[in-house]
Amino acid sequence: MKPKVPILQGGMGVGISLSKLAAAVANAGGIGTISGTGISVEELRYHIRKARELTNHTGYIGVNVLFAMNDFAEKMKAAMEEKVDFIVSGAGISRDMYAWGREYGVPVISIVSSAKLARLSERLGAAAVVVEGNEAGGHLGTDRPLFEILPEVTAAVKIPVIAAGGILTGKDLAKAKSLGASGVQLGTRFVASEECDAPIAFKQKYVDAKEGDTHLVKTTVGLQGRAIKNRFSSRISQGNRLKIDKCHDCLKNCSYQFCTLDSLYRSMNGDVEDGLVFSGARVHEIKSILPVKEIIGQLMKEYHESITPAPVG
Repeated sequence: MKPKVPILQGGMGVGISLSKLAAAVANAGGIGTISGTGISVEELRYHIRKARELTNHTGYIGVNVLFAMNDFAEKMKAAMEEKVDFIVSGAGISRDMYAWGREYGVPVISIVSSAKLARLSERLGAAAVVVEGNEAGGHLGTDRPLFEILPEVTAAVKIPVIAAGGILTGKDLAKAKSLGASGVQLGTRFVASEECDAPIAFKQKYVDAKEGDTHLVKTTVGLQGRAIKNRFSSRISQGNRLKIDKCHDCLKNCSYQFCTLDSLYRSMNGDVEDGLVFSGARVHEIKSILPVKEIIGQLMKEYHESITPAPVG
C-alpha cells in the first residue's frame, strides 16, 4: 500500500470524519479514514460506498473502529464486507480482529502507545501500527510524548510504523521519518478543513483555541481524553455525575458518570459548550479553515524544505 503522500487521516468520531473528509484526503494523495464510532452499521456502509463514489474508486479509504464499543465486531465485519482498504482499531486489542482481517483479506492496523503493545500487535498479525503520543486528541493510552516513544517502537517491530499525536507540519513529518516512521497520522489539522464533516461551530472552536486551552478529562471509557476546555469539560473534571437523557449502552465497560457518546453527539450537532470537543494539544497553532488539498500541499512543501540541504556558500 503506497499512497502518493505519507499522510494518514485519523478517524474521528462522532461524525467528524465521514465520507466527505476521508474522500478529500484520498483525492489529495493521502489515506482517508471513516470513523465508525457513533453511527449505525447501515450508515457506516453508506459512508464507505459514498467515499468510493467521491474518489471514483481510486485512492485509499479505511475505517476506524473502537475496540471499547459494544458493536465492535459487527462494525469490523461490515467494513470488511465492504472491502475497505484497511481497518484501524484503538482503545484495546482483540485477537479476533486479526483473524477476521486474514479471513477477508483486509489489513488491520493497531493504535498503540508502547513498544510492548506494538510487538504484541505485530505477533498477532497487524499490518502496521499507529504509535500515538499523549499530544493526540481524543482517548489516550499514554502520558509520554510521541517523539519519546516513536524510536522505541520503530526499533521493536518490522512492520510499518505511523507516527501520531501532535503532528501538524512538514517539519513534524520529517522528524517522524528520521526516527524510522513510514508516515504520519493527522487528526486535529483535518478538523479545520472545508471538507471535514463536523459543523462550522465545531471547526471554529479549533480556530479560536488559544495555547493552554486543551486539558485531559477522564471519560466513561475509563481512559484520559484530550479535549478543548468548555463548560462541559469543567463539569466532568470536578467529578460530577451528570444527568443522562438517554443511555446509549454503547460501551463494554462504562463508569456511567455521564454519557461519552451523548456528549460527542451534542458537539457534532453544534453545541460546543455542553458537548465534548476532543482535539490535539497543538490546536492553538491552527489559524484557518482550509481545503484538504491545500493542507496536504503545504505540509509536503514544508517537508521537502526540511529535508533539502541548504545551498553551500
